[in-house]
Amino acid sequence: MATLKHLGSKNADYGAAEQYLLFEHDEFTMKPVLDENGRLIPREDYRLSTLNCGGEDFAVACMRSNLRYEKNQRREDVKSHHYIISFDPRDGPDNGLTVDRAQALGEQFCKEHFPGHQALVCTHPDGHNHSGNIHVHIVINSLRIYEVPLLPYMDRPADTREGCKHRCTNAAMEYFKSEVMEMCHREGLYQIDLLNGSKERITEREYWAA
Repeated sequence: MATLKHLGSKNADYGAAEQYLLFEHDEFTMKPVLDENGRLIPREDYRLSTLNCGGEDFAVACMRSNLRYEKNQRREDVKSHHYIISFDPRDGPDNGLTVDRAQALGEQFCKEHFPGHQALVCTHPDGHNHSGNIHVHIVINSLRIYEVPLLPYMDRPADTREGCKHRCTNAAMEYFKSEVMEMCHREGLYQIDLLNGSKERITEREYWAA
C-alpha cells in the first residue's frame, strides 16, 4: 500500500536534506550513523536527481534563489518541503516495482505537482526495519522560481507566481494523496484508500470495480 507523508523544514542548511538522503541515519534519532573512524556511511543503494537547479548543487541553487528573491531569510520561514511516497513491500515481487521505476515515477510526480520549484528526488530500496518498501523522497525549495499554471490544489493567485512560496494546505494534501492513488492504479501497484483511511490492500481491478 503506497502512502504519502509530508514534513516542512525550517532548516536553512539545504545540504542537510541531501546528506540524509545519501548517508545512513539512525531512524529513531535521525542522527548520522558513523563508522569506526567517525566518518559518514554512504547508503548502499539509491537513485538521486535534481530538478530546476541549472546544473548546480541543490543546496547552492536554493540559496542563490532565496537571495535573489529575498525569501527564506528568517528563522521562522519554512525553507523546504519533504514529501515521501512509500510503496507496498510486495510491489517488488508481485508487480515488478524496481528502484529505477520508482525513481522515474517520483520524478514525474514532482514535475507535475511541484513545477517551478528546485527539487531533489531520491529513491531508497528499503524502509524502516528492512521492511522492503521502496520509497521516494521529494524535497523542494519552498520558493517558486518561475510562474506555473494554476493546478487543482491551488486557491490563491500567489500559488502560481514566481518568487512566491509553496503552501501545503489540507486541500493540497488531499489532492496529492488522490494523485498517488491514481498513479498506483495506473501502474498496477497495490494501494489503499488514502482519503478514507481504508487499511485494505486492493488491486487496480478491485478499485475500479468498487
